[in-house]
Amino acid sequence: MSELRAVLTGRMFLESPRWRDGALWVADWGAHEALRLRADHSAEVVARTNSFPMCIEHLPDGRLLIVDSSERRLARVEADATLVTHVDLSGLSERRAIGNDIVVDGRGNIYVNDVNFDFPGEKPRPGWIALVTPDGKACKVAEGLMFPNGMAVTPDNRTLIVAESYAQQLSAFDIAADGTLSNRRVWAKTEGPPDGICIDAEGCVWYACVPSRSCIRVREGGQVVQTVETDRGAFACVLGGPERKTLFIVGQDWRGPQAVAQSGPTGQVWAIEAPAPAAGWP
Repeated sequence: MSELRAVLTGRMFLESPRWRDGALWVADWGAHEALRLRADHSAEVVARTNSFPMCIEHLPDGRLLIVDSSERRLARVEADATLVTHVDLSGLSERRAIGNDIVVDGRGNIYVNDVNFDFPGEKPRPGWIALVTPDGKACKVAEGLMFPNGMAVTPDNRTLIVAESYAQQLSAFDIAADGTLSNRRVWAKTEGPPDGICIDAEGCVWYACVPSRSCIRVREGGQVVQTVETDRGAFACVLGGPERKTLFIVGQDWRGPQAVAQSGPTGQVWAIEAPAPAAGWP
């Protein structure tokens, strides 16, 4: 693999990297902005919403989706840059903020998870995954997850993998024809709490790990095949670039949710060439 290089610095709290239409997209939770990186690595603000978290993903037609957690909805960015409600998520939970990560599979099904955890000071309860179908219906399809974080869907649309941070594992579900989930199982135990994830064409999963300051590539069963070390907490990753073989990692110093504003602009995007291209979603 090549040397790790920084491609964006000086941001507040970067999360949820996505590759779409030849560009890297990231969410800056600290600045409440969704960003698209230009070819010169400068960042264009494409949407703003006062949410933390505010993970992003794209519909099959390319429109940007934002988990607008403070508004308890899934929002959509229209062509004129207006932010509209795509699906109301408030019926899924009574929490004051709903939603964490998001992935859209190859059939247009949207999966949104929730950590079921209100900062600060609250003891976390088991989280859940919801399915939003292309016709706009939302329902829970999995519960009892220990702080669900990053999610990815295999290229055949048959398996969803989710990072369970507090269980220190990647869990897998079978995806039925209607998008519902079943057959929950451990895909791999991890060395530390996994955060954002992505899949490659060799069937491996890359997962970011905040406390170990690294991004780790594992096979099903847990065999570690590569580790990329970072100089601060790694929160999420995605494979992008012209051949989808560039691993983009986002991260920052982490001293807890209450200290985000006090930590300053430590958010970065790193890039390194990976051994295998992207597969599946995101």
